[in-house]
Amino acid sequence: MDAKNTIVTPWPKQGLSEHVRAAPAPVEPRPSRDEAEAAVRTLIAYAGDDPSREGLIETPKRVIGAYEEIYQGYRECPVEVLDRTFSETGGYDDFVLVKDITFNSHCEHHMMPFYGKAHVAYMPVERVVGLSKLARLVDVYARRLQTQEHLTSQVATAIDEILKPRGVAVMIEAEHMCMSLRGVEKPGALTLTTHFAGAFREDANEQVRFMTMLRGGQR
Repeated sequence: MDAKNTIVTPWPKQGLSEHVRAAPAPVEPRPSRDEAEAAVRTLIAYAGDDPSREGLIETPKRVIGAYEEIYQGYRECPVEVLDRTFSETGGYDDFVLVKDITFNSHCEHHMMPFYGKAHVAYMPVERVVGLSKLARLVDVYARRLQTQEHLTSQVATAIDEILKPRGVAVMIEAEHMCMSLRGVEKPGALTLTTHFAGAFREDANEQVRFMTMLRGGQR
């Protein structure tokens, strides 16, 4: 499905949820880079260290540079990731599953990392999307401040609204550092979330088949 096929025109943007149709609007006025670096220095001092210490002098600049990468999802639009599809499917009518999509995100409650794997399936109607685009879509939403539940729902909704397939299934399993490194301190605990739409929601057998294929079996 990533092979050279006939490219269908992009999907129209009408009738899409706000988070699917466009990247989030930036905060106005957006703090300057100098202000952001000053905030990092304040946090370093609050933690108990000296931001003017040799090893920390360049840290604010590095942290803000890292933020540009970690939170680049705020500058990306989901519909632009999935807007090109391919029509040469040879009559394929089963679901497409991409599993073990690794991702990194940050909890919006503590701004601590959570990371894991996303498993995404959809039932195409006449046309398919490049497989790498599904992984990119996960990253668009993951590289924002998130909850795992919201991330799962957003990925599924974007696929459902843009591609308009017969069904969508998304499962995410992740470890949360806000639970592993602080609070109850339970490293290794995994959180699983799912979202089903269309045929996957209506037919329990399709859900079973999805879960069976995730675990390496056949049904």
